[in-house]
This record gives sequence, C-alpha cells and structure tokens, in this order.
Amino acid sequence: MALFPIRNNLSPLPMPITPFSTKTFPSVIKRRHIIFGSSLVVASWLNLTNLNSTPLAPAQQLQADELQQEEDHVVHLFQDTSPSVVFIKDLELTKVPKTSSNEVMLNDDEDAKVEGTGSGFVWDKFGHIVTNYHVVSKLATDTGGLQRCKVSLVDAGGNSLYREAKIIGFDQAYDLAVLKVDVDGYEIKPVVLGQSKNLRVGQSCFAIGNPYGYENTLTTGVVSGLGREIPAPNGGAIRGAIQTDAAINAGNSGGPLIDSYGHVIGVNTATFTRKGTGVSSGVNFAIPIDTVIRTVPYLIVYGTPYSNRF
Repeated sequence: MALFPIRNNLSPLPMPITPFSTKTFPSVIKRRHIIFGSSLVVASWLNLTNLNSTPLAPAQQLQADELQQEEDHVVHLFQDTSPSVVFIKDLELTKVPKTSSNEVMLNDDEDAKVEGTGSGFVWDKFGHIVTNYHVVSKLATDTGGLQRCKVSLVDAGGNSLYREAKIIGFDQAYDLAVLKVDVDGYEIKPVVLGQSKNLRVGQSCFAIGNPYGYENTLTTGVVSGLGREIPAPNGGAIRGAIQTDAAINAGNSGGPLIDSYGHVIGVNTATFTRKGTGVSSGVNFAIPIDTVIRTVPYLIVYGTPYSNRF
C-alpha cells in the first residue's frame, strides 16, 4: 500500500457513457398486443391491493420518519457548507505574460494549461482560502513566473466568482497553504470551525470537495481512527491525523471534513491507494482542525509558520 496526496493531477477522463438504444424491435411490438390486456388486469389488482393495504405500524412509521429526518439533515449540511468550499485550478502559462503579474488577466483556454485541481475553503470574509500545500506547491516554488492559481467560489447571494489567487503563506510541515483572492464588493461565507481534540471513533463525518474535477461532491462516513501519522511534503511526519472512510479521491485535497453540526474538523489530505492501481482503499486522512487553527493565523500575518520565525 502507498500513501498519496490527493491533489488531482489531470488524467484521461473515464470512458464516455453510451446511452441505451431507443430502437424498438418488431418482436417486442408484436408481443405488446398480446400482453396489453393482461397488464390492465394486473394493474387493477395492484391498485386494489394498495387501497386495501395495511398502514405502517407505529414503530415502522417512526423508523421511516427518523430516516427521513436523517436524510434531510445531511442535505441541509451540504447546502449550508458547500458555499464555503472552493474549486482550485493549478495553471501553467504557455508563454511569459506581457502584463504585470499583479494584473488578473488570464484566459485559461488561450494562455494556460490546467495541470491539476484541488479543493479549499473560505477562512474569513477577507478572501483568505485554506488548502493543502501540495495543491499549490508549484505556485509556491515558482521561479519562472509561469505558474498561476485560479479559484472558483460563490458569494453569499449564490453568484459565481472566478478569481486569480495569490499564495501568501505555506507550511510544508503540516501540508497547509493560504491563498488570497480579491472579493471587494462581494460577501463570502467562511466555514464554521470546530474542534478535533474531542472527536470519537465512530462519529459521523462528511467530506466536501472536487474529486476528479467534479465540483461540490459530498461523501459520507465515520471517523475511523485518531492520532494517525502521515508523511508531510517536507519529508517529516504529520502527527494526530484523522482517519476516515468517507470517500476521498484526487481533487479532494484541501477540502473540509465536517461533523454532524457542519463544523470543520479537518482538512482532507491523503489516501492509501492499492499499489499500481491508483484506486483508493478507503483509508483516508485529514489534518486535524486544531492544528490548522494554530497554523493559519501565522501564515496570514507572516507568510511563514511560527517555527520558522525563530
């Protein structure tokens, strides 16, 4: 088994889905005349049966109501949290831009190629975006001025925004980075931060992100383990990681792992894959939010982690 970060390096799209043929065969048409009358009899009998069916027992009705409430709760969690999740494109310019790099003038189709995608979430109303370092590592280490990063997000009114992002800080030791986008004149919705120190194995959790470029994807699972250790981009180890069986794939990197209250409890980061297949084993990991809360403010203010300032 191998542990891989889950940044989505673009790969060929899966085979297209071929729709079933709508052609009607002659034999089917002939038989339709034979069975049509019988179908009416069967349908009438079914209707009669439904009219005379016994109502659900109180216990069964209660169970059905609880299932409906559970589904409604998950739907509400997604609707409430997804506006705070962003889609990140890692771009490389095909030529050196003539304009200043400070100007946001980038046409994806003509001037750049998409090298990978990832996820992130809105940290505050000022346009700071938290993601994984490995999602934007090329931008962080760019010396030729050809790397760019674009972020798709929505404002509080549901309007789509597409902005070039600048990296303002990163910490390889915890695989975290902070981007900044211009949201002047728009109101955006930050996530609600939770805690990871009191998590329990078995409690429900939900991942929202953009696996394989499919935006706003929700997967569900449980906290499978706590206090795990996973590799960091700098060669060290990230301790205290959250293990989950919520499906996490390439492109989920940097997206939030949330609890049943919609509070962010981790940053989806890595998954074990079966060697040589690239297929997830269902053993996935997130950086605990307590670590993120300690790290991100220093990245916003100083651009470097606390440990690098001394």
